[in-house]
Amino acid sequence: MAVSHFDEKSGIVPCRTEWGRWWQTVDELHIEVTLPANTKSRDVKVNVTNSSITCQISGKTLFSGNLFRKVRGDDTLWTLEDNGTLLNIVLSKADFSEKETVWEAIMKDGSFKADPITYIEMSKKMDLEKLQIKFPGMDFSNSDLQKNYDSIPGLSNTL
Repeated sequence: MAVSHFDEKSGIVPCRTEWGRWWQTVDELHIEVTLPANTKSRDVKVNVTNSSITCQISGKTLFSGNLFRKVRGDDTLWTLEDNGTLLNIVLSKADFSEKETVWEAIMKDGSFKADPITYIEMSKKMDLEKLQIKFPGMDFSNSDLQKNYDSIPGLSNTL
């Protein structure tokens, strides 16, 4: 899946799952599902509403539930890549202009939750991406912010 210019320069912070991985940008959530070789589009069913997602491969549900936050369901894009071995799903966040845009997990019930270290790294990356958006003439891809990420609510007791 194509990533933004900022992601190309600074990389992504993936959260690994049993079926693949996910990562996020300020305005999108990217889900990558590893598939059996030569999977065809007719074998894939992805249903996304503004608040839920279901992903089925050859009739088997890989994940289904209420999303952590709202998305623009009609803007969802999914593609099969690498000879049908990779499914990329891109969800557009509905609330990306709000101050706090970091998703802790894909699902509201905490399914596919990022571990504390990954969550902190996602937060750092998204803070840098916000700066890049605010100051497009500067390059923040190799920057390091001096912010106390260890005090993120809900994470201080797990580090």
